[in-house]
Amino acid sequence: MVSESLSLSAFKPDLRSSQRTQIQRGITVRLLRVITLLTLDTLSLASAWKLGTFDSTQSLPLINLSLLLTIFISSDLYKAGVNRRNYIRIIKGTSISFLLLLLITYLYAPQIDIARSSFLLPWLLSIILICTARYLFDASTNILRKQGAVRHAIYLITDANEQKEQINLLNQENCYIIQGVNDSSCLDLANREQTLNKLRQLGIAEVFISWNSIKNRLHICWHFYNAGITIRILPSTHELYHPKSEVWMLGELPCLTISAPIIAGSDFWIKRIFDLVCSTILLIAFSPLYVSIAILIKLDSPGPILFKQDRVGLHGKKFKIWKFRTMVTDAEKLQAALEAKNEIKDGVLFKLKDDPRITNVGKFLRRYSLDELPQLFNIVLGEMSLVGPRPLPLRDVERFKTTHFIRQEVLPGITGLWQVSGRSDIDNFEDGVKLDITYIENWSIWLDLRILFKTVGVVFNKTGAY
Repeated sequence: MVSESLSLSAFKPDLRSSQRTQIQRGITVRLLRVITLLTLDTLSLASAWKLGTFDSTQSLPLINLSLLLTIFISSDLYKAGVNRRNYIRIIKGTSISFLLLLLITYLYAPQIDIARSSFLLPWLLSIILICTARYLFDASTNILRKQGAVRHAIYLITDANEQKEQINLLNQENCYIIQGVNDSSCLDLANREQTLNKLRQLGIAEVFISWNSIKNRLHICWHFYNAGITIRILPSTHELYHPKSEVWMLGELPCLTISAPIIAGSDFWIKRIFDLVCSTILLIAFSPLYVSIAILIKLDSPGPILFKQDRVGLHGKKFKIWKFRTMVTDAEKLQAALEAKNEIKDGVLFKLKDDPRITNVGKFLRRYSLDELPQLFNIVLGEMSLVGPRPLPLRDVERFKTTHFIRQEVLPGITGLWQVSGRSDIDNFEDGVKLDITYIENWSIWLDLRILFKTVGVVFNKTGAY
């Protein structure tokens, strides 16, 4: 397994990175729709005030417009699909904006005596005109779509036995042009790059993927995410969930949508800059601690201060990990005699709570994870990150199953979701891998920050450390 993994290109980037920063695909059409609706709502409200009152207080319509647009935006009334046709929500939003206007007038301009009709008639006309404008907008759009215009270019990935049913479902929406159909094999590692290149050439902004085609390879969402392509997952069952998704209705059918960011491809480089800045600051701040630990190690037992070991990192590339030495110098040779006492149930990792090879100072360093501090140099060199799946020795990776290698698709880290969820107390490698995959699928800058803050608590509480 290791030889297969190590044959991967050492120059391939982290799964979450992008070769270039780009604008989300299809954003021009979305912006045009939003601008059109904003304009219609503004004109409708202005017309309602013009027709409904002759009051000379010019500030009221402007305040009302600000309130209305804020409420509409927060109520998702400018999103695509059924959102803009939610007339109940439109009526509620319009009514709330007028009630707030009344409250503001009462609190901040009590000296102004305004007739009730100055509010009631514009309110009623606003509801009528805004709903009418939205209805006409939808009716005009539907007429154009029946003529083949104003349609979204999409691509469908689904197995052959589901294609006919799902094509019919998409055609019923009357807003898509299906530019191509493929089965789930196009998402396999060998075909993935070719598929993405084809989608770029076709100018695809949205890809519809059946749940059966993606359920075992959800990590590929990062490829579409960084390409600026929105994923819509078509359900095959009612038990659908993906952490980065939101529910979106396709007719009467609830689907999951993983939206691409407006500016795609920038998140990972923010993470890399954060890693570099933080590791550099920590190296400078901890320099006196490094010297103190080095002296203690030298006084405690013979041998080098630092321990170097081959670990398997990004895409199976080997690198030297740096740690403060916590064991006797011939610890790796002694491990073979201790394999029978391994406390990890499936034997992939090697963990032993009362490991006789650990020195007295080593026990203290491990208890507070101080032995990991030299890995800040690995971060500066780009071999590791502050947060990510832990890099494992060759002995462990040689025992991987095929599904485990997804861990190697992202930069390894000093700490991670596995470490803050139990550290050494997790005695089954499969449980740890599930946490690593959860981290990969859910990753965001904010998740990294939460893990880092939680790591501080875990270290000081000495949770699961040995």
